[in-house]
Amino acid sequence: MLRNLTLAFLLFLTILSPSVRAQKVALVLSGGGSRGAAHIGVIRALEENRIPISYIVGTSIGAIVGSLYASGYTPDEMEKLMESEEFQRWAAGASNDDYIYYYRKEDPNGGWVSLDFDFKKKLTSQLPTNLISPYELDFSILQILGPASAVCKNNFDSLMVPFRCVVADVDSTQKIILGKGDLSSAVRGSMSIPFVFTPITIDGKLVFDGGMYDNFPADVAVQEFHPDVIIGSRVAERYSSPDRDDVVSQLLSMLMAHQNDSIPYPNSVLIAPKIPKVNIISFAKTHELADSGYVQAIRKIKDIRKLVKDSLDPEILSQRRVAFQKNKPVIVFDSIHVTGLNIAQTRYVIQILKHGRRLVSAEDLRKEYFRFINEGFIKGIHPVARFNPETGYYDLYLDIQKAENFNLQFGGNVSIGATSQGFLELQYKYLWTKALRFMINGYMGRFYNSVKGNARIDFNSKVPWFMETGYTYNHYDYFATTTYFFDDKTPSYVRQREYFGDLRIGMAVTNKGKLSFSTTYAFTNSKYYQENNFSRLDTTDQTSFNFVNPQFCFELNNLNRKQYASAGASFLLSVGYINGMEGFLPGSLSPDKQEIKANHSWFYFKLLYDNYFKSLGPVKFGFYAEARISNEPLMSNYTSTILNAPDFHPIPEMQTLLIPAYRALSYGGLGLKAVLTLYKKLDFRLEGFLFQPYQQITENPADKTAMLGPVLSDRAWIASTSLVYNTFIGPISIGVNYYDKKDEHFTINVNIGYILFNRRALP
Repeated sequence: MLRNLTLAFLLFLTILSPSVRAQKVALVLSGGGSRGAAHIGVIRALEENRIPISYIVGTSIGAIVGSLYASGYTPDEMEKLMESEEFQRWAAGASNDDYIYYYRKEDPNGGWVSLDFDFKKKLTSQLPTNLISPYELDFSILQILGPASAVCKNNFDSLMVPFRCVVADVDSTQKIILGKGDLSSAVRGSMSIPFVFTPITIDGKLVFDGGMYDNFPADVAVQEFHPDVIIGSRVAERYSSPDRDDVVSQLLSMLMAHQNDSIPYPNSVLIAPKIPKVNIISFAKTHELADSGYVQAIRKIKDIRKLVKDSLDPEILSQRRVAFQKNKPVIVFDSIHVTGLNIAQTRYVIQILKHGRRLVSAEDLRKEYFRFINEGFIKGIHPVARFNPETGYYDLYLDIQKAENFNLQFGGNVSIGATSQGFLELQYKYLWTKALRFMINGYMGRFYNSVKGNARIDFNSKVPWFMETGYTYNHYDYFATTTYFFDDKTPSYVRQREYFGDLRIGMAVTNKGKLSFSTTYAFTNSKYYQENNFSRLDTTDQTSFNFVNPQFCFELNNLNRKQYASAGASFLLSVGYINGMEGFLPGSLSPDKQEIKANHSWFYFKLLYDNYFKSLGPVKFGFYAEARISNEPLMSNYTSTILNAPDFHPIPEMQTLLIPAYRALSYGGLGLKAVLTLYKKLDFRLEGFLFQPYQQITENPADKTAMLGPVLSDRAWIASTSLVYNTFIGPISIGVNYYDKKDEHFTINVNIGYILFNRRALP
């Protein structure tokens, strides 16, 4: 009896005495953007010194690091993740080229700015709410933390280490402590910096970055866990003078106003790593930051050991981690639930994501998920994966905010020459069981005017395909771009009009390419003088060409810009047939006074290859090749033949000039390019090209008819140098071009914007 009482008393003392029972240690991780990589070093130092971590609490980046550790990730694994190109891309909101689908891209146009809008909504409700695209970040957090959420059954106390994070409810101006629910959503909410990342909804409340109300949540650790000891890692500091050019730093400066600089708890140790100057959304210095946290934590070990007497055996920690990881179910989805869309739109989303499959893995779904996002029909999407223990698979919940139906693009080109023009485009997008898009655009300028209408429908099969039809009117005035009218050997007065409609069917070939078949019916009309000695009383010659053009085309393209690219490659292979009727109406100065009608038909083959290779130091080199093989016949006279002949224009300015020496029925062209990035988006470009016609088109002086010269008898050179600053709306360029076959060899051009036009009638 006495022995039993003695044992009971000793047990009672053991329970009551903190020096005897296991100590509970809470680790608190502050917010602070990329500086939070230092938290990894702190955790590494604690583990190496066998300091137990019983609980973990974090805000913003602290919530990310804390959730990863609580989910069974080692410090080495966390550092490797944050150092990866993928993580840095997620943080910056950059798009993964693997998820940009070329078949969805429109033809390049002169637009500077693109805005979605709805006539029925207020302007303030249509302004963007984020600087950084969160789509890849959201899906990746789902993949990383979804299995841990399944293991703990959405109870953060059942993670490998019990975890809490903080979000801000702006409506009630209060912080919310999250200890239950979807782990990935909790972490995503905790890092939703206003105007940087879009906020998300949790339990019906719109939540933002927890740092707005509690950036160093030591009080949360006390309130939630009542620990014996608190170890805090604080990487954020108050900003006395935020960077004028860094919007994110300005926002974080405001957020840090609610940070506690100390831990109001008796048994506590504060670790404040010395943080080098870093961009708060750049994780390029993750290793350096982790080392900083490690060094500072090691310096605090003696202080920590005065409070923490317990030690955690690394083997026990490893076994606990392995056991938790083994219980994580692989993410495989068997059902998809959509909110925010109507029934037809929901059916479209489910079809494009699953394609009738009963089960789909996260990796397989990722490809279709971003294909859907890139279609441009959504303004926001937040994914949640919930494990269903009854089926053994996950349910995917998508909260979708549909984009406005209308899209407006505007831009153009401002030039010191005659090629200034404005551009405007209006689109109407409608998401149904199919994706529908209607568009009308216009260019307005001295040299070029155009109106184009287009309608397109996309089919969401496993191999996506589309149908589109359109009608285009183009008008070119080469007289406006000629400086020396009467000294030119070639006719200077040339005006061309084109009217054509086309029908195109295409399909995706990988995410970088498309294969299409099109049929075009066109009418072109050219007005010109065949010599330069004309007066206002003279009438022009006119050549019309009415034709049909079926064509197969294969394209690959991942160039990083629609003009002045410096990375990526493009490839085009087209084969087609043209059959049409030429009509010639002579003017007052025409040597041939007879009207002419003639049928012409020919086949053509065109190849274009443009590739920028990896950098050699600060210089990036590119190679350009173009070839055309055709049995195209000559037209009724030299000028009409030149006007209908394909032109070689590897530099933008050449599209605005009529230089006969760079036109031929069959030809080849080669070029080399060097792009030196002087500072961020400022490039110096040096380019050179060789144009080799199979047979040069020459003029018979006697009757102005066209003739073909000897095979490979002549060639022409082009050189170009330019300074290009690629702004967020478009390029600003200053350049000098050299043409060895032009009467005035050199041209100087200054442009703000794009020298781009709607597609021409003749390929």
